[in-house]
Amino acid sequence: MRKLMAECLEARGGEVSARMRAAELGKSYLELDTQGRADFLATLAREYALDPDLVAKAISDYQFEADPDAKLEAEERLRRVVIPPRVRLLKQFNGLPEGVKFLVDLRADLLHLSNGDPYLRGLDHDLRDLLSSWFDPGFLDMLRITWDSPAALLEKLIAYEAVHEIRSWDDLRNRLDSDRRCFALFHPRMPEEPLTFIEVALVKGIARNVQTLLDESAPQADPGAADTAIFYSISNTQRGLRGVTFGDHLIKQAVQSLAHDLPGLKVFSTLSPVPGFRKWLRDGDPEKIDVFLQDNERDGIRALGENEKTLDALDTILAVENWFQDKVTEETLRGPLMRLCTAYFHARQAKGLPVDPVARFHLKNGARLEHMNWLGDTSQNGIKQSAGIMVNYRYMLEDIEKNHEAYMKDHRIAIGSEVKALARSFKDVGAEAMKRLNIVRK
Repeated sequence: MRKLMAECLEARGGEVSARMRAAELGKSYLELDTQGRADFLATLAREYALDPDLVAKAISDYQFEADPDAKLEAEERLRRVVIPPRVRLLKQFNGLPEGVKFLVDLRADLLHLSNGDPYLRGLDHDLRDLLSSWFDPGFLDMLRITWDSPAALLEKLIAYEAVHEIRSWDDLRNRLDSDRRCFALFHPRMPEEPLTFIEVALVKGIARNVQTLLDESAPQADPGAADTAIFYSISNTQRGLRGVTFGDHLIKQAVQSLAHDLPGLKVFSTLSPVPGFRKWLRDGDPEKIDVFLQDNERDGIRALGENEKTLDALDTILAVENWFQDKVTEETLRGPLMRLCTAYFHARQAKGLPVDPVARFHLKNGARLEHMNWLGDTSQNGIKQSAGIMVNYRYMLEDIEKNHEAYMKDHRIAIGSEVKALARSFKDVGAEAMKRLNIVRK
């Protein structure tokens, strides 16, 4: 493999020969087992990194060169030597019919391995930068997927759906019916692979329960009578494109397409999961969690969970299958969990951004947190990750830019009146506690 890598970098014989060597190297890589691929990536990362001596000399030559023409030449040499040899090698795959897909999959393999190793991390940065330039939104095409799309593409939708599992072909057909839309982004060098896709329901009013939205037995609605587009699932399909952002482009393109085709649409909103809420509860400081609950709420949870520790009692209750179908349990948990979920949306990472990944995505795009929906998703996964709570992020076209700027500049999130009311309910559990948790009342 080292010989093949070296031959690729020698670039003898012109462009056609270079592509043939790159194709041979790629074929050899695909024939390797897991350990072989790990060894290949380690070699590529370590032996084809920057040469620090060459870089230091090029910097020195540039800094101390006085002649203008010679300085330009020194600058060009510096530009060349700061590009690692591995990057020059990786670029050769771009000219192959399946080369871009090969590099996307190569990075997916790398992401399984780069566990803190600085060389592998450097290789990952190089690959991500290359892919980011090749997958710029300007190079991507948005296409609508329908029931008449090729069967191979429909099978990929089923396989790649990451939010709400597609259970059958009938389920898929329901999601592609006339009152639904599905849009996907494609790259011209990967025409058979959707990079990301978004599923949309055309309804009246903002949908707040995903089981109702996906009910196959519900009558088909007239898309022309719809006033609201609900984006209820966004799935990224290529692990190797992690960190390469184009989902926001898909949403904006989809909104433009829908607004053009269906002028009756006035509201654009998501129906989104809250994937980190249960984990945040489990990992939280019990004393900090307790301050969000009133005495009678804590007592009720401890009694139901038969445990004097509120969080442990809550875990016990939520572990009971279909707990939400018991009226007493549902009524006991509704207020506390909705209040705790509001606190979760106010929680911040070290960088000052929301801890919830879906919130970061939509709020950065300029959406506002419009509604929080109790038992919005009672599927097994919905209960497991968020105790069934879902939220609506609303895209108000006239406010998107303003909301985006406020989020990026000051980390301020836009919230609707309903969520504001929930936030104000914190006054019942003590202003001092709220201050201690860095949650500010407006």
